[in-house]
Amino acid sequence: MFQLKLYNTLNNKKENFIPIDDTHIRMYTCGPTVYNYAHIGNARPAVVSDLLVRLLKILYPKVTYVSNITDIDDKIINAANESGQPIKEITEKFEAIYNNDMSALMVNRPDIQPRATDYISDMIDLVKKMIDNDCAYEADGHVLYDVSSYSAYGALSGRDLEDQIAGSRVEVASFKKNPGDFVLWKPSSGNQPGWESPWGFGRPGWHLECSTMSEKNLNLPFDIHGGGLDLIFPHHENEIAQSCGAYGQNNNPQFFAKYWIHNGLLDFDGEKMSKSLGNILYVHDLIKDHHGEVLRLALMSTHYRQPLNWNSSIIEQCKNVLDRLYRVLNSSQVSIDNIEPSSKVVEALCDDLNTSMALAEINNLANQLSKSNSEKDQIQIKSTLLASANLLGILQQDPKEWLGYSSRDESVDQMLIEKLITQRNDARSNKDFELADKIRSELNDMNIEIEDTPDGTVWKSKS
Repeated sequence: MFQLKLYNTLNNKKENFIPIDDTHIRMYTCGPTVYNYAHIGNARPAVVSDLLVRLLKILYPKVTYVSNITDIDDKIINAANESGQPIKEITEKFEAIYNNDMSALMVNRPDIQPRATDYISDMIDLVKKMIDNDCAYEADGHVLYDVSSYSAYGALSGRDLEDQIAGSRVEVASFKKNPGDFVLWKPSSGNQPGWESPWGFGRPGWHLECSTMSEKNLNLPFDIHGGGLDLIFPHHENEIAQSCGAYGQNNNPQFFAKYWIHNGLLDFDGEKMSKSLGNILYVHDLIKDHHGEVLRLALMSTHYRQPLNWNSSIIEQCKNVLDRLYRVLNSSQVSIDNIEPSSKVVEALCDDLNTSMALAEINNLANQLSKSNSEKDQIQIKSTLLASANLLGILQQDPKEWLGYSSRDESVDQMLIEKLITQRNDARSNKDFELADKIRSELNDMNIEIEDTPDGTVWKSKS
């Protein structure tokens, strides 16, 4: 029996995960705002959440994972105004691109992926509850949340009242009771999109959307809420305040979500990714040059709670790791059984998603497979290796295709290559290593890469 331990941001410590209902685990992670391509930093919470959901589905009989699509937001409105395209055209385009890009990173689709615009009436109902419970008020065509009404405000972020305004997306307006009060509903004018409400034609605030979609799809409270470290304040803090305030749970933040999981951010040699620095890397572009499994492994190469320094070196290292693992798999021609992942891999991931330890065990299994001479043992080890790798979302490809052995360049003289390989093998058998190296160099000049395996020498055209 495995015991999952997670670092809970709400309590700032690693805790034993105790489900609300151990027959059904419910998890929510904030999804993308679909107005542009997702950058590699956006992919980290998606990969981390996918990894955790894969683990949860090993441990529990039923898991429901929800991750939303924000398809109404001021950034989307600005993108529509700048491009002249209809909002729906923009959001549908980038939602599809986001899902395809995440799929390339081996991220499974959420069980439920709600769109904000499908929940407007539910958002209006939640705002009404907040007004009825005296934690929200109308002012100058807006509805705002009164942070002074919620005594536990700041419990997640650790911010006191003086710090509450820092990091907020909302400007300090004269009609606010408190500087830290935030918008639940805002008026729409001119060509801005909006919906009829008791407070006039308008649209929801960003924080309101996730409170509503998580409640409607998971019920309250639910087990786990995930997202990037940058969302702790104000977004996640405000989600808690809204949902708890609406139901009069002023001193119980866990009425909304019990465990809060936040991943560290990406930087580039110590610099934060930003448009002003011109160092934003979009997943859509990266997957043109690198296989999604390589990028996924790179995103998991550092513990999820730590910052990740993204560079070409980490991508190359992860490519080399996967190449080696695929070579080991390719050298073993035995079939596989339906075997569970290694208990050591599961134990590592149960320790707050310790991917480094899990990957070390996967490498250990690969070493065992490469040294084994027993077909029975190879079947056992290979099956365990693949099941363990699947838990991490890697080694999902056919080894021959990954290594390029199944798609040789038809324009090359294959008979000449096979002849040179035979000559090289004869030279090696005769301990004429100088000639063997010369032939390898000649093949390399022909753009041919060779690999010596237990089943003989294989070759492929370099990409």
